[in-house]
This record gives sequence, C-alpha cells and structure tokens, in this order.
Amino acid sequence: MLEHIKWLGYGSFMIEGSPLIYIDPWKVTKSVFHPDVILVSHDHYEHFSIADITKIRGDDTLILGNQSIVDQVEGATLLRTWQTINVDKASIKAVPAYAPDSLLHPPEAGGLGFVISVNLYDIYYAGDAGLMPEMEMIQPDIAILPIDGNGTLNVEQAAQVVRRMRPRWVIPSNIGLTEGASLLEARELQALTRDYTEVIIPEESR
Repeated sequence: MLEHIKWLGYGSFMIEGSPLIYIDPWKVTKSVFHPDVILVSHDHYEHFSIADITKIRGDDTLILGNQSIVDQVEGATLLRTWQTINVDKASIKAVPAYAPDSLLHPPEAGGLGFVISVNLYDIYYAGDAGLMPEMEMIQPDIAILPIDGNGTLNVEQAAQVVRRMRPRWVIPSNIGLTEGASLLEARELQALTRDYTEVIIPEESR
C-alpha cells in the first residue's frame, strides 16, 4: 500500500488506486487523470487552494470538507465529524483535527482528519492536529502525522502518538515552508520511534 501513497509537498498527498484520492492539494501538477475524490482538512492556505482544486478536479470529482470548505468551493459536499462515506472501493471517515492548546486550530474551527480504508489498510491523515484524546480511538495501519509544531504535533508529541497508536508505518507531514518541519526533524521522529514503527521519510517516497 505504501507505494500507492505519494507525498506532493508539505501536507499534500495522493493515494493512487480505485478511487484516486487527493488530500489537501496545494501547488500540485495538473494530471491527465482527474481524482475521484479530493479531501480538504481545513481552510488554512497551505492546505486549501481553490486554484489547485480547480486545476485537478473533473466533472465527477467528489470534493469533501467541513462547512468552511463547502461555503467556498462550488459543488463541494459536507462531511461531518465521524461521518463515513463510501466511494468505489474506499471507505472515508471524517475525524476531528484540532489542537487543544493552540489558537491556530481550536475545536470550534471544525478541522478534519480522515481515516481512509482501502485495500484492507486503514490510513489515518491527521490533518493539522495536536495531542487529542480522540486519537486513542484510531488504530491505523498507516498514520500520516504533522510534525511541524506550528499549532500541531511537534516531533516529541508525534512520537507519543506513535507509541500509543502503534501503526505499522508513519509518514511525517507538514514538511517544508518557513514554518514547516524539516527532513532532519522527520529523521528525528524515525529515531525516536524505531522500536514501534517504520517511519517513511516523505522525500524518499516520491
């Protein structure tokens, strides 16, 4: 499954297959293949780009997000927290994404993470989340976790999540940009969690 998860930069990912899924497309390259689904976690600029959504969407692309996204993107569909939608061979569940101790990502902003079940794997995209009690209920095979600490998990907190969640693989996200994490921090997470999981360095998964 890992070979079908492509890091597109910062917090943007693509999951190849049926369906073809883009998550938080930002500064992406236009493809001849339109995604079946575009997931948008929240409306901060580095995760939400109407220009990029317009660039890759097709006539039948399903765009899923919270109320803020629906209000700004024509034809988008509201996905509420804990709601599940089935698309082709995938099951997509929205989960909360917030940081209890940050003004950047308060619970009332309605940020979303996603649990995507496809090909017998559960993939957790945490979105811009901090340490949340809801994470105790998620036990994925693959966890995509922010490590930038910009109102989200930092490396040490992400390591705590890994120790509790015990995914088989972890892909760090929110890497790059001035306020983002570095590849050095991704390797630090790799060192901190090598006894619990395998950390896939995003640059090396391209």
